[in-house]
Amino acid sequence: MTQFPADLDPELYERLIVSGGGALTRKMGIEFLELGADRSVARMPVEGNTQVIGLLHGGAHVVLGESLGSISSAIHAGPGRYAVGIEINATHSRSVTEGWVTGTCTALVLGRTLATHEIVIRDDEGRRLSTVRMTNMLRDR
Repeated sequence: MTQFPADLDPELYERLIVSGGGALTRKMGIEFLELGADRSVARMPVEGNTQVIGLLHGGAHVVLGESLGSISSAIHAGPGRYAVGIEINATHSRSVTEGWVTGTCTALVLGRTLATHEIVIRDDEGRRLSTVRMTNMLRDR
């Protein structure tokens, strides 16, 4: 079961619960374990998310990273505001062919108009597979 911050905007909570994090998140099998502005954690199966030679697809790493960075930024934005991704990059340092990967998202900057997060993705043995950095612009509705 996902851990949510006590002060989470009820509207954002409802959107997350109803959508399951969005269609792509569901399709990739992403499971959110902990969600917050400062730190979020999710995991994703390798199976079903591989490229033609059986490695976890680099784009799957980015989907996991962007899902965590976007939700963390939206939580930080608060009621009446939303987050829009304006930059993302990923460095892949190791491959994986089976099991699950876990993304841990940590805030680097939580400002009034921008939020930047680093998402480290590790395999079941705790080895770093990739590092994703994402910046979101925070806007009023």
